[in-house]
Parts: sequence; C-alpha cells; structure tokens
Amino acid sequence: MSAPSVEMRGVTKRFARALANDRVDFTAGAGEVHALVGENGAGKSTLMRILYGSMAPDAGEIRVLGHRGRFRNPSAAIAAGVGMVHQHFMLIGPMTVAENILLGEEPTRFGLLTPAAALEEIRTLSTGHYLDVDPTARIADLGVGEQQRVEILKVLFRGARVVILDEPTAVLAPQECSGLFRILRGLRDRGATVILITHRLEEVREVADRVTVMRGGRVIATHAVGDITARELAREMVGREVATIAPRDESPAGNEVLRLDEVCSLNDRGLPALDHVSLQLRAGQIVGVAGVEGNGQRELAEIAAGLRSITSGTVRVAGRDMGGARRRDFIDRGVSFIPEDRLDRGLVGDFTLAANLALRRHRRPPFRRGAALDPKAIADAARRLIASHDIRPPAPFAPARSFSGGNQQKAIVARELGDSPRLLIAAHPTRGVDVGAIEFIHERLLDARDRGSAVLLISAELPELLALSDRIVVLYRGRIVTEFKRGEASAELLGEWMLGGGGADA
Repeated sequence: MSAPSVEMRGVTKRFARALANDRVDFTAGAGEVHALVGENGAGKSTLMRILYGSMAPDAGEIRVLGHRGRFRNPSAAIAAGVGMVHQHFMLIGPMTVAENILLGEEPTRFGLLTPAAALEEIRTLSTGHYLDVDPTARIADLGVGEQQRVEILKVLFRGARVVILDEPTAVLAPQECSGLFRILRGLRDRGATVILITHRLEEVREVADRVTVMRGGRVIATHAVGDITARELAREMVGREVATIAPRDESPAGNEVLRLDEVCSLNDRGLPALDHVSLQLRAGQIVGVAGVEGNGQRELAEIAAGLRSITSGTVRVAGRDMGGARRRDFIDRGVSFIPEDRLDRGLVGDFTLAANLALRRHRRPPFRRGAALDPKAIADAARRLIASHDIRPPAPFAPARSFSGGNQQKAIVARELGDSPRLLIAAHPTRGVDVGAIEFIHERLLDARDRGSAVLLISAELPELLALSDRIVVLYRGRIVTEFKRGEASAELLGEWMLGGGGADA
C-alpha cells in the first residue's frame, strides 16, 4: 500500500447502550480501492459518517490527507478533499446536471456568475474520468446509472481525493456496474483513495485492492483481495459458514392467484408508469421482475398490494376483481407486502418492534379483545417471531428505528409471512442487507412458495432472480418486454433487455 491518505485509530462511537464502533483502526492508501464489508449493524456506515464529518466520534484519532482531527461537518470534509456518494442520490430533478454540480459552489468573476467556464470544467472532468455526462441535461431525464455518475462528478468537481461510495451498485444493471468499476479504477489510477461500502462480495473481488471486514463494531481483519475468497469473506462477516443461493426444483403451479390485464397507471408525478401490463401468477410460483429502477417496478408492486390505483385495465386476486378495493381488502384477500423502503412503508420507526410485528393483524384476535388491544398477546407473539426469525437484539419493546437495516427487514418478513399469505409481493427484499440476512430471507421466500404462496419478486439482484424465480419478466419503460422460464436467462441477457437492448425498443 502507498502512503496512507486516511488513518483512523481507536475510533469509538456509542449510541445509548449500543457500541457502534469499538476502538476501530482503519487505513486506506492513495491510489487504491478499499472495500469495507460487514453485516448490517457492523459499524461500517457509522465509521464512514465519522470520516465524512456527519457524525462525531466519542474517542479516537483521525488523519486525512494531512489534516489531523475530525471534521466538524461535511462541508469541512469536502473542503479538505473528502467526498461521499450516498446510496440515495441527493439531486434535484428539474435542474440540469451542471446546476446540481454547481449548487452552493457557483463560480464568480467580479461578483458575476461565469457558467461557461464551469461547464467547460465539468465537461473536462466528465471526459477524463469516463463519466460521459452531458452537463446541460436535466436530472429528471437521466437514468439511474447516469444520475450516479453525476453524484461522482459532483464530488470530483469539489476536489475530492478521498471518495466514499455507499452501496453504489444497488440499483444498477450489470452493464452499468461494469461502467462504474471502470470509473473507480480510473480514480484509483489517478491517485485517489476510493472507499467502497458494499454487501456484494463478488464486486469486492472485481474492483477492490484491499478489503476490511467489520463485525460487531470491530475490525476483524484487513486483506489484500487476492489473498481471500468470497466464501472466506462471508464467513468472517457473519462468524459462520454462509450457504450460497441453491435453487430448488420447480414446483407445479396451482390455481391463479394474481392476474393483471392491460393495466396502466401513473407515478407520483402524474406521469405514465405502467403501459398495458398483463401478468399472471399462480400458487406455488415465484415470478421475478427485473428492470433498472424507475421503469415501473414500484408502481407494479404497489398496484398488486392495493396501495396504488390504476387508470385502466383490471386487477384480480384469486378470481376477484379488485377495482375500487382498499388496501384492507387486499389484506383480507391474503395479500402480503414487503416494501422496498423499510422505514417508509414497512415499519413505523417510533413504534416498538412488538407493535410493528402486530400490524396488519391488530384488528383481529388474539391481538384485540373487544374494542381494546391485548398487550400481552402482542408481546408474546412478538417474542415468538423474534426467536423464529433471529431478530437481534431480542428486544420487543425497543423502537423499530433502533434496529439495524437487516434486522428491520427480518421483522417485516416475519410479519408479512406470519399469515401464510395467498400472495406475497416482495420488493427488493434483500436490498442493503448482509449475507447472513440474505440467506435467511431467501429461505423464507422459498418456503412460502413451497407452502403454496404465489410470490412476486422484484429485485435488482440478478443472481437472486435467476436462482429463486420460476419465471422472470423484464420491465422497460413501463412495459413487460420479455419473459423467461427457469434456466433460459443469464445476468448478461437480462441486463441487455433492462437497458433497452435485446429487442426491448421494438
């Protein structure tokens, strides 16, 4: 490793009773891509937030690019040459690429804006780093991969020599991932330090030079990537062997559970989202939905779950036309929903874990006696689900937002599968969770299928779709453009259709 550009020694951070970082030592060098991996709640994001100045450590020493001491805030970190690309992009849709990049950094000459020089600098940065972004394009008109490149361009424009990326491939097609890796290698070759927070161990092998493993708030080990296998990394992350996805034999399809005929709908901005979509699911089947984010997946999931109305077409659940039905009617019809946003639609963050686990069923016995809820029944049921789904810590009365992302997701899975649903819609069920939780969730989805549930699986994880699905459809610009049976597709083929190739524009 070259001379370190980032040195963190003995960094400690505590939240109430939880020790998020426990005397952590972390070093990253100039001219390297350094991956940071670990289970949800291992302390990776906390450590990087401390580095970026958005969180203060309780103890420890930090030296970054010759600067000694922690940054007071992200602005101070940016001024010192540290940039962070967050998993959820921070861009303003109606504004252009250049306007987003210059926001708060507007160049002036004699007190007047000089946008021409700024545009030229953005173009030069874009070309020199393989970012290929038009600075005059509107953010709202760009795809997810292009928006991510804008975020990278934004931190480079501010002079970042340490670039932190949080789960950057979570919403990208395989071809877009390859493009991102080219960009990261280019940054490394120009002497930058790239720190990559990720759960995808295959991309650690593909793009990183070194990898640091965290578990329980501590650093377990740091390796040269060539010295360790993905399986060994997974074992260090969770402290045990982790099984790979093992597809089960295809089960015979049962009765029709969900049918969409020529369904059209609008997105939250009132623009067309689904364009005459027809889809059928049967009991005992997992149907996977592939697509680059923003091509109608969210709207499809919400329509099937009874959370979004349609502008035309029909939706039937177990033979019943659900036109005009409310979400409660879908629940009563046996429809469960694992949403893509855990703390938006999945959980009520300020409610206790026990209260969240009782949602959907709180109007019925044993949780309700007459007009009142039964706290003991709710607590007892929560303890059973916490034990059977290995939710950590086993604290039924702690607020849901205090749990790590992986354990929040386990709680949602426990609740939504508790009734053995007729139809399960699982939208990105393993996004942002660690390998141990992924293994657990996959087992639950397959068990639900084997018990006769119909499962609609929407995921950006193509290996997940390929391993679990009995059929896979691809959504592109709100239309189902192709369908594959088990064994017919590959990640590369799906990626082509997802990006509009493979005949998707025909």
